[in-house]
Amino acid sequence: MILAVLVDEEPLALQLLTRKLKEFKDIKVVKSFTNPQALIESMRDLSFNVAFLDITMPRMDGIDLANQLLSNDPTIKIVFVTAYRDYAIEAFELNSIDYILKPLTNERLQVTVERLRRAISTESRPQPESNQQLEIQCFLEFSVQYKQQPVKWKTAKVKELFAIFMTYHKESIHRDTLIDVLWHDVEYEKAKIQLHTALSHLRKTLATLGYPKAIVFTNQSYRLELSNFYCSAGEMERLVKQYDTVTDTVIPLFEKSIQTYQGDFMELEGYHWTHIRAEDMRQQAITMLNRMYDYYYNKKDTANIQLTLERLLKRDPYSEQVLQQLMTHYQQQGKRIEAIKTYHSFSEKLNEELGISPSQLTDNLFTEVLNGDI
Repeated sequence: MILAVLVDEEPLALQLLTRKLKEFKDIKVVKSFTNPQALIESMRDLSFNVAFLDITMPRMDGIDLANQLLSNDPTIKIVFVTAYRDYAIEAFELNSIDYILKPLTNERLQVTVERLRRAISTESRPQPESNQQLEIQCFLEFSVQYKQQPVKWKTAKVKELFAIFMTYHKESIHRDTLIDVLWHDVEYEKAKIQLHTALSHLRKTLATLGYPKAIVFTNQSYRLELSNFYCSAGEMERLVKQYDTVTDTVIPLFEKSIQTYQGDFMELEGYHWTHIRAEDMRQQAITMLNRMYDYYYNKKDTANIQLTLERLLKRDPYSEQVLQQLMTHYQQQGKRIEAIKTYHSFSEKLNEELGISPSQLTDNLFTEVLNGDI
């Protein structure tokens, strides 16, 4: 049975469409609305699988209303009914079932109904598999796997859109912000179409992974709400926030997390909007490594002290404190050559990239290493 709701700000248009749909025995008009917001507010109390929407409504256009409906239930079928052709491409890119021009004819409506019948009869609603997780790696590159297989994206923009949603998981992002980030050089109306297209493809992809309602649309904003997934950046943040001090039971978790940090946040993707996030995650990694260093230092675990200091200097390459700790450790372990090489490498990096020299304290330490005084 096709259960339909109708939305059009012209009462006469609603009456005409209602009368025509009653001619089809397998269609029931559940309710009609002249106010789009009234449908949104009534969704919880209504059972329907098709929405006939006018596009050009002053209080909320049909495209935005469709996004709102699909955010709540991606299985709803959308049919746009309008007097204008201008929105045809945008409507179809939103994955609507059909786009009907006014005035309505019985023949054209018959085509729409046939499409609805086929779509509903062949539909299968994916259910989340609680024992399966998405695995999202954010460091160096952005990669997403499901059941240990790479997720395939329709376009690069769809992948980047998901990357944005993951970066700001559960935070609302205004539609115009997404357009400005992803299509800043495209005329606004065309960019809006491209956003709706990307959202449609992303919803489809997430639905196949068992997340049919992951993208929520409210007040012209979108947010991603996922559960049962692993994200390398999110896991690092969680561990740093939860454990100020590393213990025997915590150190394996820190080690596993820091091993995922093979480069900066989405470094290889070239996304211009990741810079602030990348710096934040670098600081999270440095904090994690400092706590690991304290743990290994207290344990007098010389091998892991060295490894952790080397990791720290790689992630914080201008830190003279870390350099001094590593040089001292090398010298105490009889690795004088490594200490000297590390100093020279650090000094050259400062000179080439910042145009400065190491501090007097660092130079004094180097002199002590050369003289074997440590």
